[in-house]
Amino acid sequence: MTIYFYTKNDDYGDFSNFSSHGIEMDGVWWKTVEHYFQAQKFEISTYRDQIRESHTAKQAAELGRSRKVPIRSDWEEIKDSIMEEAILRKFQTHERLRDLLLSTGSSDIVENAPGDYYWGAGKDGTGLNKLGKILVKVRAKLSM
Repeated sequence: MTIYFYTKNDDYGDFSNFSSHGIEMDGVWWKTVEHYFQAQKFEISTYRDQIRESHTAKQAAELGRSRKVPIRSDWEEIKDSIMEEAILRKFQTHERLRDLLLSTGSSDIVENAPGDYYWGAGKDGTGLNKLGKILVKVRAKLSM
């Protein structure tokens, strides 16, 4: 069986980085994984703070996708590990989510994001599904 998720309202919508399950990273509270992840793209601390303080994950994502502020030069090399650390923290922080993730057993997990061929499966399922693969890795770590 394969577990599919995309929006916060799906059965497994809490797997989304937009779900309202905050995390503490670097001694600071972030409203969502999306807030944290998008902010890490930038070296300018005031811009990172602006992203952290944005009201919604959608706003955080929009700020993170803006190129009015330059992204850090090593972003492509570190983005996967930053995502994995944040996802692990989310499921360590929220017991109900950890139980939900562990309840998926050995199922594959797919972010069914039609417009995202890196983190998701893309419109036609040929995407890399990096987020789903990270969730599987986090599940394995939590089940130890």
